[in-house]
Amino acid sequence: MLFVVLAALLAPLTTATPSTAAPSSAQAAAFDGRPVQFWNSVLIDVFRRQTGVGPGPLARAAAIMNAGIYDAESAYQRTWHSLRYEPFLEAPKYSGAPLLEGPDEEERVIGHTARNLLVRLFPAQTTFINTRFKERFGDEWTSFDVLKPLVAEPVADRIWNARYDDGSSEGESYTVDDEPGAWRPTGGTCAQESDAVDPDWGLVRPFVLSSGAQFRPATPETYGTYDVLLASQAYQAQVDEVRRLGSANSTARTTDQTAAAWFWANDADGTYKPPGQLLAITTAVANQQNLQTYRTARLFALLSLAMADGAIAEWDVKYRTPIDLWRPVSAIQVGLNDPAWQPLGPTPCFPAWASGHATFAGAWETVMREALGSDRISFTATTDEPRSPVRNRTFDSFSAAAEENALSRLYLGVHYRWDAVDGLELGRDVATYVIGNELQEL
Repeated sequence: MLFVVLAALLAPLTTATPSTAAPSSAQAAAFDGRPVQFWNSVLIDVFRRQTGVGPGPLARAAAIMNAGIYDAESAYQRTWHSLRYEPFLEAPKYSGAPLLEGPDEEERVIGHTARNLLVRLFPAQTTFINTRFKERFGDEWTSFDVLKPLVAEPVADRIWNARYDDGSSEGESYTVDDEPGAWRPTGGTCAQESDAVDPDWGLVRPFVLSSGAQFRPATPETYGTYDVLLASQAYQAQVDEVRRLGSANSTARTTDQTAAAWFWANDADGTYKPPGQLLAITTAVANQQNLQTYRTARLFALLSLAMADGAIAEWDVKYRTPIDLWRPVSAIQVGLNDPAWQPLGPTPCFPAWASGHATFAGAWETVMREALGSDRISFTATTDEPRSPVRNRTFDSFSAAAEENALSRLYLGVHYRWDAVDGLELGRDVATYVIGNELQEL
């Protein structure tokens, strides 16, 4: 059927003509040979424009866009080159001999697919996204390009339809457990229980995992009830540590720990948020390693799938387990009757255990190590956080960056150490499962 459609669309072409000749442009295209990185930069800019959106929906958007890019790239590889990895959903051939590959075909396949998905995910940003498309291609996205009906639209439709009823748009409500140790609103924009961010996100259907509960860590659920937890020496040690290291006026926290706390924050509107920071760092590493487009598409797809499922698993831990642990500010101000204590940074409006930053970091570290074949690759990371005293931090391994990212939440005073430790483990478990079950080498 595809060949019949193709023949009709390309009737004037001869056997020596490229199969998908590029449309004429009003101005020169601005290709730099890195289409995956470009469209992730657009996604990151869209993240910066979001207000009041939790990390789960942002990670889901990244997974949808990057899975679509990867399947479009896979279809391109199957058609004109060699398919080396399994597609995420499907990647059928869309042309073939005696026709030839068209000019800038890989760029166009990826660009139209990414734009199509981005405007569906963020309809309020349609004008911005279409402007970025025109900057890249030198023409409006509406200009004729046979690759849209042949490849981009079918790929985008498949991934969109697969996620349409995944539970991400379900109504959400939350009731606070009215007892010491249980999460409660912490003030400011988190003034009441209805402000709790995405309490049902743990019920969203994962991209790869069987369920959000597949890799639930044991602690602090091993204590069973709030009163047993609060009476334990382990809990008391956790609170004491964050009380010392996470205070706004801590004398125990080092200058470098303070720098790390702010460097990895990126919680505020106007920043690219935690998923966006890791996508930006991945872009820098992919450029540094000079990865070809196919490998880059696979890297971003694996990472985005792992972060999306990591967020679902993380929110399952936060809200779907017997203990929804209160934040350090509540544990210290209320539990220890120290109302003067303040954390270094603002406290997000959801339970403490486990850390979302740490889960994303563990997933990122695991994917980067697998995709690049080594943990020990030096790179420089950047931040959007306006309160960070430094713009860049350099690391000699992915694991070192991930562990600092996780512990930064302790230094910021918004998490306990076991939030970081369990979050890292959860992210690593999720990513290992994603890597072992998706986009496998053929």
